Amino acid sequence: MISNEKSNDFACIKICSGSTPDKLEQIAFAVHSLCGIPTTIRSIDCKGLRLERGKIVDSEYTGPILEEVIKTNRLIRTRPTEGVYKGKCVVVAPLRNDAGEAIGALGVVDIVAALDIYTVFSEYPEIIDEVEEARKKQKCDLL
Repeated sequence: MISNEKSNDFACIKICSGSTPDKLEQIAFAVHSLCGIPTTIRSIDCKGLRLERGKIVDSEYTGPILEEVIKTNRLIRTRPTEGVYKGKCVVVAPLRNDAGEAIGALGVVDIVAALDIYTVFSEYPEIIDEVEEARKKQKCDLL
C-alpha cells in the first residue's frame, strides 16, 4: 500500500493484510517487468492481480497456490491441479509483516523448473552447480 508517510524525505510503499489490488499494482508490475513472465499477487483480505504480457488481465485474482502460501506462510514450488495455471510450474512466496506473519503472496510461472537446465547451461557448469546447490538447500528448508 502506498503510504503518505515520509521517511528521510522519501515516499514509502507499505503492504498490509488489507491491501487492495490497486495498492499492490506497483509491486506486481515491478516483478513482472523484471521477469517478463506471468505474475500474481494478493493480500490476505483482498483478491489481487494477475499480470501477463505487460497488462493486468485479472484485477480480482486468487489462485489455489496463492491461498496455500498465505495459509502456510511458506514458499511453494509446484504444478497446480486446478486454476488458470493448472499443470504449469509456479513458484509463490509469502509477503510477510515485521512479525514474520504472512499478509499476502506473490507468485510467478516458474520458467526455470520448466527448462532442461542441463541442456541450456551445458556450457556453464558453474551455473548448474549453483542451481543444484540452491535446490538442495530449498529441499532442506522445506523439511
